[in-house]
Amino acid sequence: MPTHGAGIRTVTTKDKICVTGTSEDTLPPIGWVQRYRFRLKRRRLLWRSFRSRHQLSCLADRTLQFGPADVLTFTTLRNEIERLPWYLRHYRALGVDHFFIVDNGSNDGSADYLAEQPDVSLWQTHDSYRASRYGLDWLTWLQMRYGHGHWTLMVDADELLIYPDHDTRSLKDLTNWLENQGRAAFGALMLDLYPKGPLGSQSYDPETDPTEVASWLDTGPYRAQRQAPLGNLWVQGGARERMFFKDNPRHSPTLNKIPLVRWSKRYAYVNSCHSALPRRLNAAYDGPGDPSPSGVLLHTKFLPEVIEKSRVEKERRQHFHDPDQFAGYYNEIINRPVMWTPKSKKYTDWRQLQQLGLMGEIIWESHNSN
Repeated sequence: MPTHGAGIRTVTTKDKICVTGTSEDTLPPIGWVQRYRFRLKRRRLLWRSFRSRHQLSCLADRTLQFGPADVLTFTTLRNEIERLPWYLRHYRALGVDHFFIVDNGSNDGSADYLAEQPDVSLWQTHDSYRASRYGLDWLTWLQMRYGHGHWTLMVDADELLIYPDHDTRSLKDLTNWLENQGRAAFGALMLDLYPKGPLGSQSYDPETDPTEVASWLDTGPYRAQRQAPLGNLWVQGGARERMFFKDNPRHSPTLNKIPLVRWSKRYAYVNSCHSALPRRLNAAYDGPGDPSPSGVLLHTKFLPEVIEKSRVEKERRQHFHDPDQFAGYYNEIINRPVMWTPKSKKYTDWRQLQQLGLMGEIIWESHNSN
């Protein structure tokens, strides 16, 4: 495990979320040797992504349709037909102009559905998700080829990005504000939402908002620490740790992401979009409890389909570095536990998350006055 960076702090928000980490504008200092190593690492990641292009077959190429100022979304998925209608509806409403999607061997109709969408360019591969750095190689290649100079959003099909005033301010408003502030990236907390009854006992209509079914959240505790030498944040805690990793919290999921970046063909994500190179991108987010601008990725994993998906993914062994170590995680989900507790809070909107300290603030007037 990497060592912690300097400048560790502790913050207590209104709902007693315990957070430690460095300030957003300060990363652990490194020397020229480490900088050189990071440069080599970034080049290796870009090279392996370039080579991965041979694994992709284009099913729908609409790349001539997007313009130089468009916001682009990049996603890898498999068998997400129940989520795709709302995923597309949500991000279209935010102002995404074009979707770049890699389908990893779906057999539920996802690829056919996506191929018919007028704003989707679609590739397919049957190669190993795990061997491709969990889809990062494929998406990095597409970002290199199509995303250079664009604001690009990397999200999973079960993640819905929200941010302050997202119901009245589009992604273009957000990216214009970020540029005006001299920011090249925007961070977010991945917030697990879950239903009230036993997992799998609910019903879900794919045309409706999944947060109406998975509508409860843990307000805390969450832990955040800045890691050296990369300077990336590491946030853990919340509902999945409470339910599935209470005996081994160090192995609970990483909850911080940097999903929105003004992309360069020289950039590379290192671990999902939890961390990136160049390392300055990792300063974009300082975790829950920090008032600096940030969003939330509403994680809707726990829809009724999660039971069958857990059975499948346990057999596929594609999602974790050590699949055997996480077999118990899938088993616990398959057993249909109740994640809800009397301390759970029902999700309402972005204002609630901001009041809880789970989302930062944006003073839009700073943009309007320029």
